[in-house]
Amino acid sequence: MSQSIAKPIVTLRQANLTLGNGASSVHVLKGIDIDINQGESVGIVGPSGSGKSTLLMVIAGLERLDSGEVHVADQALHALSEDAVAAVRGRSVGIVFQSFHLIPNMTALENVAVPLELAGKSNAFERAREELIAVGLGERLTHYPGQLSGGEQQRVAIARALAPDPVLIVADEPTGNLDGETGRQIADLLFAKQAERGTTLLLVTHDVTLADRCNRQIAVRSGRIVAGEEAPTAAKAIA
Repeated sequence: MSQSIAKPIVTLRQANLTLGNGASSVHVLKGIDIDINQGESVGIVGPSGSGKSTLLMVIAGLERLDSGEVHVADQALHALSEDAVAAVRGRSVGIVFQSFHLIPNMTALENVAVPLELAGKSNAFERAREELIAVGLGERLTHYPGQLSGGEQQRVAIARALAPDPVLIVADEPTGNLDGETGRQIADLLFAKQAERGTTLLLVTHDVTLADRCNRQIAVRSGRIVAGEEAPTAAKAIA
């Protein structure tokens, strides 16, 4: 079988994570091994409670492993301090959540620009304006989240994720709070920007149609990978 010349941007080796304490503890990730190459779009699929969102948060540096390794953009997140992980996340990972996570008392422009400023990026507001125009919100720069539709809020979140020019975008159910047509528009935008910039896209979704748009799928059940990374129809197999 021919080997890909693409460079792995995410690697997990024997990744284990338990959440909670004592009798309420849950072994969420159990010996996960994954390689994700630069420029890929990968759908992480599985039943509710399978660990797929936790897996995404580990890759984004928002959850720390109990044991094992997680490498993102040539950085060993498991071996870094919290501050160092945050620095890697700020420059290398863009995050899109189901519930948008916008700051309500900041305008669309400020929601995108302020994280850039905090990360020490130059021309933060100019870059934010360019990103918002690129996602179709050039006329909504001064609007607050409460003045925007759900689809518009998710566009702001995508602009915020893309603004630092990350090598990796992680999206957790990015269409989950949107109606069908708006969800399709947001999906189109995510995949278009991923292709345009050569960014890696890692997507958690229950939507089989959305997962099928990815280059490949990784199926998770009870904290383990249950279908090979080469299986393009894993979402259908476990639906």
